Amino acid sequence: MADVADRTTDELEAALDHLRASPADGGAVQLIVRRPAVEERELLEVAELRIDEGIVGDTWRDRGSRHTPDGSAEPGRQITIMNARAIALFAGDDRTRWAEAGDQLFLDINLSDANLPAGTQLQLGTAVVEVTDKPHNGCAKFARRFGHDAARFVNSPAGKELHLRGINARVVTPGSVRVGDVATKMSTRSVLASS
Repeated sequence: MADVADRTTDELEAALDHLRASPADGGAVQLIVRRPAVEERELLEVAELRIDEGIVGDTWRDRGSRHTPDGSAEPGRQITIMNARAIALFAGDDRTRWAEAGDQLFLDINLSDANLPAGTQLQLGTAVVEVTDKPHNGCAKFARRFGHDAARFVNSPAGKELHLRGINARVVTPGSVRVGDVATKMSTRSVLASS
């Protein structure tokens, strides 16, 4: 396969129908990634999710956030979820390349606000996560890893509509999730911006 980091905008836009065809519900967990240290990735078959830690062994809490006054971790950015079809478009079939995106869960599910608005709860194995309203946008690291056209594409109106760069979530019910589990929509509730 050609270097997918060099996909052109035309090639990316030609894949929009395929991306929009992601299931609205019942999509499978394709990959689970834990980040044990900065720039390190571990591909997991199963992960434990906890309310106070997110994915056990991930550095979410230790890394903190530039978005909080004291630099502490944001619960609303505890888990990052990316559409598996989108990352396959940007990175190809090599799942180790998928992990470079920095997200933790890769699901074959439609991540748009129309399908998964903030407050939607997803059952993943025995765990439940809730979609938050915290934005997740393409950045310079994403552009370096997958190309400038891909970064522009995820930040385009269609890319933002479909949340092709991903969404943020928080754990609301601890449990375990494994590759192959089905993501099932449970409920939606109103979420305040401070979640």
